[in-house]
Amino acid sequence: MLYWKDMMHFVVHGNPAPNYRVEKTEAEWRELLTWDQFRITRKHATETPGTGELCHAYAEGKYQCVCCGVLLFDDSGKFKSNSGWPSFTQSVTANAIKYVKDNSLGMLRVEILCNTCDAHLGHVFPDGPEPSGLRYCVNSAALQMIKESEHE
Repeated sequence: MLYWKDMMHFVVHGNPAPNYRVEKTEAEWRELLTWDQFRITRKHATETPGTGELCHAYAEGKYQCVCCGVLLFDDSGKFKSNSGWPSFTQSVTANAIKYVKDNSLGMLRVEILCNTCDAHLGHVFPDGPEPSGLRYCVNSAALQMIKESEHE
């Protein structure tokens, strides 16, 4: 289980290596993604709060990066945060997410990216539920949900 101190360690000392990398040109990403997906994942934009289709989805399943398909989160870590974005307490593996210092908007935050393809996902905050205390605040457009019944 990861904690806030782990996020700070990754930001300062570097992230764990991903299992593999996916790299494409901007033109290739534009071909693969919808405009909203491209704008959010490749240009670091943010959805309007409460508008993402996964904000209120709590079916059993797994959540993949919409860009590269790598598994990022599962339903066991999803919780209702009332933040306006899907929220999770943990990623599925310690090396699924890349953590980056973000000083934009006049505050210090930790941006989260897919560690495999560098897609912007959202941010992580130290105000989530126990035991981790983390809240991964993720844009719906950055995720693709695979329902548990589709895995079988």
